Amino acid sequence: MLIKQLSIFLENKSGRLNEVSQILGSNGINMSAFSVADTSEFGILRLIVSDPERACKVLRDNQFSVSLTDVVCLNCPNEPGALAKALQILSDNKISIEYLYAYSMGDSANVVLKPDQLELCIKVLQEHQMELVKASELYKI
Repeated sequence: MLIKQLSIFLENKSGRLNEVSQILGSNGINMSAFSVADTSEFGILRLIVSDPERACKVLRDNQFSVSLTDVVCLNCPNEPGALAKALQILSDNKISIEYLYAYSMGDSANVVLKPDQLELCIKVLQEHQMELVKASELYKI
């Protein structure tokens, strides 16, 4: 249930995001999900890709600062209140969310979560019959 996410630190200048997508694409690495957070000086690109270990290597080879982080991906109905239900369960169990990003696909939504207690988060969500996405499924989307 653990998913490897890349975090890439980018200078806030034109073309840096394009460089990442070009490098990954030319190496046959697909981006399944991503989020960009920025400050005035730099941005953090968080990516779920088809081959995280190789993506990390090719980006480092091209002078990008990259780290791998374990995250979890929750699949929930794409309907009002579904995410709130899952977040309430986590809150009731004293699990904080450092960040999340999501995308919907028809009737369902995938939510990538970075909790402060990863293993407990997985355990609690599974105990409440919440559907977690396996890394092998997410990497091939």
